[in-house]
Amino acid sequence: MMAKAARAAAAWRTYREVTKPGSPGLMTRVRAIPRLIGAVMRGQYAGMGKSKLALLGLGVVYILSPVDVLPEFLLVIGVADDFGVFLWLLASLLGESGRYVEHERRVIQGRLAEQEG
Repeated sequence: MMAKAARAAAAWRTYREVTKPGSPGLMTRVRAIPRLIGAVMRGQYAGMGKSKLALLGLGVVYILSPVDVLPEFLLVIGVADDFGVFLWLLASLLGESGRYVEHERRVIQGRLAEQEG
């Protein structure tokens, strides 16, 4: 029961962050994910380390993997762990990509200010 409440709270926090006025919208965040990954890999974005990127990658592999740590025959637990990882992955990616979009905006504004000055 506590895990379900924690997942619901995480989903709600993600929803609030994505819909906050002035914050990058959902599709802007989704489209920024490949740019975020590239920037982290090239060392051009200090907001996220390669270790966190690797952890997110492991989350994707875990969800897509046919081998499960907690098999689906333990129906409630097996599905719940996949869903929990999915929610964590979704919240992490949307949060990080939103911060990356804000970073991109600051960089662009800085370049524009340099050109004007």
